[in-house]
Amino acid sequence: MQGADQGRHNVAGRGRTTAALFLGIFVGVLGLTMIARQAAPSFWSRWAGRLLGRGTEIDVSQPTVVNKIQQLQRLETVVYTMDKVVSGERENPILPNFLAGDRLLMIVHGEVVAGVDFSGLKSGDVAVEERKVVLRLPPAQVFSTRIDNERTKVYSRQTGLLVPVDPNLETQVRQEAERQLQQAALLDGILKTANTNARSTLTSLLQALGFERVEFE
Repeated sequence: MQGADQGRHNVAGRGRTTAALFLGIFVGVLGLTMIARQAAPSFWSRWAGRLLGRGTEIDVSQPTVVNKIQQLQRLETVVYTMDKVVSGERENPILPNFLAGDRLLMIVHGEVVAGVDFSGLKSGDVAVEERKVVLRLPPAQVFSTRIDNERTKVYSRQTGLLVPVDPNLETQVRQEAERQLQQAALLDGILKTANTNARSTLTSLLQALGFERVEFE
């Protein structure tokens, strides 16, 4: 009986020793893992990803995309620089021009700026699907038409002998010159160019955010 009891004690002792050994190994591995994770997070992430078979996904939420685009505000994407000859005149219905006429010929240098205004972009205008984003852009528009006063000159001015120089004629000619510059830019396709350049700019921006495909409606 004493021998049997001693045998049972030996078996129990070995069981406790084995359990303690496994517990020590587990605690040691866990400790080393925690140390490695704190010391080298990037290494731990790669090791854990390979071990657990998980991939890394980049989640760029739609509000973030909208906010990034809205930060561009009014994006000027094209500037047309033009020279144009514009004339204006006043005539008297009775007297000839050399007596009562007033004629002005001006060489105008100016620029037309166009682009896209993103301030009104809404969440519904942006659709995000994993690494793909689809955008509905606001229409391109002309932001400004400006005459360069330093490079704009009055080429000739002819005033009748019986009338004074009309100070308002030059102002009206300049206003008409701005209108004609803008009209010429529109006919030349400035809005189409502005839209194309805006798409190119947004594509570069969104690709920098991690998107692989950028499409426009």
